Amino acid sequence: MKLTVVGCSGSFPSAESACSSYLVEADGFRLLLDMGNGALGELQRHCGLYDLDAIFLSHLHADHCIDMCAYFVARYYRHDGGRCDPLPVYGPEGTENRLTTAYADTPSASSMSEVFDFHTVKPSTFEIGPFTVHTERVAHPVEAYGIRIEHDGKVLTYSGDTGISPALDELARDADLFLCEAAFTHGKENIPDLHLNGREAGETAARAGARHLVLTHIPPWTDPQVNVVDARAVYDGPVDLAAPRQTYEV
Repeated sequence: MKLTVVGCSGSFPSAESACSSYLVEADGFRLLLDMGNGALGELQRHCGLYDLDAIFLSHLHADHCIDMCAYFVARYYRHDGGRCDPLPVYGPEGTENRLTTAYADTPSASSMSEVFDFHTVKPSTFEIGPFTVHTERVAHPVEAYGIRIEHDGKVLTYSGDTGISPALDELARDADLFLCEAAFTHGKENIPDLHLNGREAGETAARAGARHLVLTHIPPWTDPQVNVVDARAVYDGPVDLAAPRQTYEV
């Protein structure tokens, strides 16, 4: 699998990065994890507008899904080549309604489903293209899911947004790469079931036996290097900081 960081800023875009969006590729199949603020523009550096094969939305906060409204425009109103076939979109219950409401002026109540084939995510194991994926609900104020992606004996885990969660420990069990949010700073913010800090991300990786930790979803007001240091204090494996256009082979 190839992982490309499209955007990794938490809560709102930074001067350097769009919000959460990650491209996973294998066997010619392109799966996008989340499409937050600014992600659609950056995505076009890495693949064509119409080259995605599926999208997974971890939850329906704007910094993880709002550019789906812009992507609707690109797919619905395409004249050259005609309207796109519906693209599989996996998201929490209510995803279609959330995006239709956010767009506010779709031609009809069902227009989103004319270009997106919506699938409701629940805790389960299923196939997306060549990937076997397992999803579990994690600790966040809205319905939110982490995802474990398996392909050719390798495992990539993406936390989505979450506080400390036993479900996340299991999703990241023996993962080759663990892409984990670390929005908070240890000793500063302490809000249960919202976000992890760098230390908690490191502790989760250690408990899970993950082989490589990549910290992401760090807001512009948080010092990412503090979170890296905090993660390394409790986790012995390699710790990286997600950055736009960074790629990983899993």
